[in-house]
Amino acid sequence: MSFFEKLNAAIAKNQSLLVVGLDPNPEMMPSRYCNKGERGSVDDLWEWLQFIIAQTADLVCAYKPTFGFYKALGASGQELLQRTLKAIPAHLPIILDAKHGDLNTSSIFAQTVFQEWEVDAITLTPYSGQDHVAPFLIYPGKAAFVLCCTSNPAAVALQQYPAPESPLYLQVVKEAKSWGTPEELALEVGTTSPEVLGRIRAIAPERIILVRSIWAEGGSDLKQILAAGLNVNGDGLLIPVPQDVLASEQPAVAIEPLRAEINQTRNQIIGEGLTCDLWMPDVCLLEEHPYQDLILQLYDLGCILFGEFVQASGATFPYYIDLRKVISNPQLFHQMLGAYADILKDLNFDRIAGIPYGSLPTATGLSLRLNHPMIFPRKEVKAHGTRRAIEGHFELGETVVVVDDILISGKSVMEGAAKLESAGLKVHDIVVFIDHEQGVKDRLKANGYQAHTVLTISQITQTLYQAGRINEQQFQVFGNW
Repeated sequence: MSFFEKLNAAIAKNQSLLVVGLDPNPEMMPSRYCNKGERGSVDDLWEWLQFIIAQTADLVCAYKPTFGFYKALGASGQELLQRTLKAIPAHLPIILDAKHGDLNTSSIFAQTVFQEWEVDAITLTPYSGQDHVAPFLIYPGKAAFVLCCTSNPAAVALQQYPAPESPLYLQVVKEAKSWGTPEELALEVGTTSPEVLGRIRAIAPERIILVRSIWAEGGSDLKQILAAGLNVNGDGLLIPVPQDVLASEQPAVAIEPLRAEINQTRNQIIGEGLTCDLWMPDVCLLEEHPYQDLILQLYDLGCILFGEFVQASGATFPYYIDLRKVISNPQLFHQMLGAYADILKDLNFDRIAGIPYGSLPTATGLSLRLNHPMIFPRKEVKAHGTRRAIEGHFELGETVVVVDDILISGKSVMEGAAKLESAGLKVHDIVVFIDHEQGVKDRLKANGYQAHTVLTISQITQTLYQAGRINEQQFQVFGNW
């Protein structure tokens, strides 16, 4: 299970956005644990950490050991870290708070952290850029939290440079978004300011934000922080348990009402977000693409990302397309279905087939919109039940149009079409939303299929460039690709 999946499962199971810092800090350790002589012995710290885990395992969604505290204890601290990692329940994700920032050791440290220590995520400093973060993103199912802002007053001179209107910390957010997908790369934000958190959330609505320092003296009201940091679905924000709570005799007694307060605010935000936001275009081009607004909305929602992304095939593309979040935006989803329908209305078919799993919502929506029955080929045949390879009712000899989201190599859509044909159905047309180009449509034609696409990646980049969404350097990457 990936970090993203494990985190969401833990949030749902424990109904909590709270994260516990497992920090063996002798200065914070309660005096009642000084049983082995000198304050802060490793044995005493281990006893305290075990108690914290036992008190919080049913109340939080993740644990965050701070690597620096263990490292400061020397060899015994490394042993303590391993004992602590093993003591954390397996279903709860572990975020190693390392703030790693050394480019030279990034590859070996990533291997140690993810393969040997088996943690789920790590915090990184971004100053060395994408080259530093990339080695941590090649491990499937793991994640990296990029530090983009801290609450240290002395950091203002750097983080607010060159001007409060366009501060460096927001540039870090914008750049980091191109380094990895929302499941791979998240953000860490140290602040007591709802305004700072709100500005980051506005730029990165799709990212998980690990917030810290909100409990500092003179900090903002918790509800203001939640309102600024939660996304429209009431998710995407991880809240630290106050350190002084962990030093109390019964941490669970203080954590339970805090969890309840957070959940109450979440529910309010979810209720307010049931209506769909109205998106309005902010550009006017002389030569508009017929789906210009659709392209711009996909980009603004974070469905189209630019950078260097490793695909499932192992190839590296200068972009990443994630259409899964579209189904959470009814207005945009409706537009997307309309674009598909513009193609389908001119084709002859009896049934619509979606390719699992990404295009199943689209196929369902088109089935309802066009009043055509839907079927789909299973990715894998179950070993129990009917063991059907094709789900849904159909008659032998019927013609099926296949719909999919993105055409990259054509492999998955041809495999799906072959399964339909093996069941006695006819497949002539394949309709996809975005064509990666690179001769894929010709490959499908050579295999007997006519491919139809709503958009091509070159049309998307051209529109985004003309609208000022991407700069000339990003646009030129596609010209040379």
